[in-house]
Amino acid sequence: MTQTSDIGLIGLGTMGAALALNIADNDHQVSVYNRTASVTRAFVAGAGVLAERLLPTEDLATFVGSLQRPRTIILMVPAGPVVDQQIEALRGLLEPGDLIVDAGNANYADTNRRAEEAAAAPYDFIGIGVSGGEEGARHGPSIMVGGDRGSWLRLAPLLKAIAAKHEGTPCAAYMGPAGAGHFVKMVHNGIEYADMQMIAETYSLMGRGLGLDKPAIAAAFDQWNAGPLASYLVEIAGRIARSADPLTRAPMLDVILDKAGQKGTGRWTAIEAQHLGVAVPVIEAAVCARNLSAAHGLRQQGADAFGAQPQALPPGALDLDDLEAALIAGKILCYAQGFEMLTAASDQFGWDLPLPEIARIWRNGCIIRSDMLNDMASALDRGPGEMLVFAQPFRGLLEQHEAALRRTVLAAIGAGIAVPALSAGLGWFDSLRTRRSPANMIQAQRDFFGAHGFERLDGRDAPHGPWAATAA
Repeated sequence: MTQTSDIGLIGLGTMGAALALNIADNDHQVSVYNRTASVTRAFVAGAGVLAERLLPTEDLATFVGSLQRPRTIILMVPAGPVVDQQIEALRGLLEPGDLIVDAGNANYADTNRRAEEAAAAPYDFIGIGVSGGEEGARHGPSIMVGGDRGSWLRLAPLLKAIAAKHEGTPCAAYMGPAGAGHFVKMVHNGIEYADMQMIAETYSLMGRGLGLDKPAIAAAFDQWNAGPLASYLVEIAGRIARSADPLTRAPMLDVILDKAGQKGTGRWTAIEAQHLGVAVPVIEAAVCARNLSAAHGLRQQGADAFGAQPQALPPGALDLDDLEAALIAGKILCYAQGFEMLTAASDQFGWDLPLPEIARIWRNGCIIRSDMLNDMASALDRGPGEMLVFAQPFRGLLEQHEAALRRTVLAAIGAGIAVPALSAGLGWFDSLRTRRSPANMIQAQRDFFGAHGFERLDGRDAPHGPWAATAA
């Protein structure tokens, strides 16, 4: 076959198909391949005017042969073993200088391994995190790249062309070697879990606690989206609350089963935070809340055993201003935890992650895009290494809104309305500003039963308590 395409894409699921159209829309000829040939044919047949920039292929040899050298091949296949299988199938068809790009939701550890394997293989490899869902993939995602810098420079013109733009600046950037891009995307998704959970908690408080109907809830989200909380997730929360079911005309939220799905990236964030020794309790609470939502039968049993309905909030306990302020504070605490995790990973893995640039490329295209990220980027520029909660304007916002967050959590607990993420944020904040924590008791207990020792406040060399002599 004549080598006519300057890029190839394998995997025409929802994200792959959208990304292929985005690339074609940016004046690139794209060869496409899917394991099921009928999917490839249907995709090109439905591509409209862009079909002339798409070259359908039905076997890997033809696909690879259609690409200009050095070849660039984007994989949009399910994360995990399928990626390894696809790379192995391509191995014998590639030449030195050819580049495989894993653009799926890979675990960063798998990306590290694949990058090492590529060093001894007849191809180069790079991993990129792509955020924004189907709409982002089609019209401009946020792109986080990890791998060899030379491969990034080769790929940068394409990625910057297809990425979302914020005031003309592409939301695509180089994060660092190997799995750095997929790690940053993982943390993005962990923050996304937490952001969504806190929005859901304020929705619950508006409906169950304040007794607001769906139009009033939608109006509140719309109002919040015009202020400090301006973001994609708050915007769509308002649109969702306003929507009606086309089948029954009931509010759409009233007919949706309360079981939240997940693909695992939020869970990975919580696990990796533990490995790094970083506290991300808002993200962990959000992951736990999704897990518990999926245990639908268990929750029905709990409602039967202990009472099904939370109480309405007492008159005057909270108002919409309190909930907005609580969500502002919770969002700051959540993002601060996410960036602390990125800082720890950068130090431990030697990645030198560009934290201000990460905030900038999250300003558009991705699911957690929000106006607040502008100030976060500026703060990270001004004070490298400083935790966001200590930087202005976020310190001032926390001082302004802490009382509302505390009122919200206390009122919710009193009424039996679960707010695990907001509660976790408040607990982390209170722990952070506790000058002397109760961990001295934990250290004493560890020494009592395991002779683990402890450090003394006075610095003396006496690392065991008086129980050491009598414990035996």
